[in-house]
Amino acid sequence: MELSLLLAEQILAMFFIMAVGFLVVKIGLFQEADGKVISNLVVYICSPCIIVDSFQIEMTDDKVKGLLLAVIAAIFVHIIMLSGTWLFDRLFHFNSIEKASIIYTNAGYLIIPLVGAVLGSDWVFYTTAFIIVQTVLMWTHCISLISEAAQTDYKKILLNPNIIAMLIGLVLFLFRIRLPNVIATCVSGFGNMITPASMLVIGMTIGNVDLKWVFKQKRPYLICFFRLIFYPILGVLGFGILGQMGLHKDVEYILMIVLLATAAPAAAMITQLAQLYNKDVKYASVINVMSVIFCIITMPAMVMLYEMFY
Repeated sequence: MELSLLLAEQILAMFFIMAVGFLVVKIGLFQEADGKVISNLVVYICSPCIIVDSFQIEMTDDKVKGLLLAVIAAIFVHIIMLSGTWLFDRLFHFNSIEKASIIYTNAGYLIIPLVGAVLGSDWVFYTTAFIIVQTVLMWTHCISLISEAAQTDYKKILLNPNIIAMLIGLVLFLFRIRLPNVIATCVSGFGNMITPASMLVIGMTIGNVDLKWVFKQKRPYLICFFRLIFYPILGVLGFGILGQMGLHKDVEYILMIVLLATAAPAAAMITQLAQLYNKDVKYASVINVMSVIFCIITMPAMVMLYEMFY
């Protein structure tokens, strides 16, 4: 219960930062193009820095086993979401944007700062497991889904800033290399910027959308149900059972991190891919915005349910 309340408090704080982003766009102080500049700062500098910084910890058997557990849990979650969405497609006839929005989450933008704020920077290390699994699927399955053609962009996978940061961090971690103090301070400084910068971008994105029109749309409520409630509840049940098996001394928190990534709103990347492949960009934005707003309530609720198993 304590963690869910702490999470709710942190999400509320993030919501206020989002509100600032929303307001500066509404009053004309910032424009949409400004949001793209801050977004690039998050994607290419802040996020890679916090990932590299998270690997600046002592390598122990527990850390390695914990990371492997997180990777296995992330793979398991994606298998459930992929197969489940395929089955429910027969009943609800999802289009490609809807399928992608249900399966892929905004794990990088939201979960890294959230985990860092709630559990501490050392725990960001485990968020990389979900991100690497999703990044591989995003540039293989997701682009094939949205483009409606068999595509695999290995270059995008390998050159993804988060993947590069993970590889650098992993090398430093495995060879027990510590960054010099001056560089470490610079890296952690940029990493600490991720929460305000990423939330500001999300708020600015929402500021460019007519919220009255967004909430009048009916179909996105169904997509948000699957994205924010149905699959996270399956995760709660699965991880709650798995956590009782004593697989790792930190299993409760490691699986909770994967659960948070599972319960995150729809990936912002889907809107960008919709634009790239001439799909309904506005509809993709509606789902993204709606899921971001609703997750303020659903994410703490999922953690509260998860805590009941312990």
